[in-house]
Amino acid sequence: MIDFHFETDFELRDEDRYVEWVRHIINSEDNEVGELSFVFCDDTFLLEINQKFLGHDTLTDVITFDYSDDGVVSGDVFISIERLKENSDIFDCKLLDELQRVMAHGVLHLLGYDDKSEGDLREMRAKEEEKMKLFHVEHD
Repeated sequence: MIDFHFETDFELRDEDRYVEWVRHIINSEDNEVGELSFVFCDDTFLLEINQKFLGHDTLTDVITFDYSDDGVVSGDVFISIERLKENSDIFDCKLLDELQRVMAHGVLHLLGYDDKSEGDLREMRAKEEEKMKLFHVEHD
């Protein structure tokens, strides 16, 4: 089950399309969908989570809590809409493209991809691009 929760006035249009896309990302890596929640929030909400649970006192665009087990992908993905807006300005891209990149990034963390080293980050970026392209593919 894939759910969306909103702690800000952001609205996700066509939620069913995003559900199918996320499902397709997970299935494309030979995993199954478990319980997955996306929480769209503001900087303050995400900063509090970052401080309380991760001990980091910095703003970020996404935090992922992984509850996956034995090929069944489950977790919570928290996304700051304020960071998405700033990132889309910085990288000169559409807000929806940045949303898809960050959503894919969170799911990729749940699939076991990391971004701590230079090599891991290059692989993560390539996977983000690959998975973003799946959004425009018709799914069964």
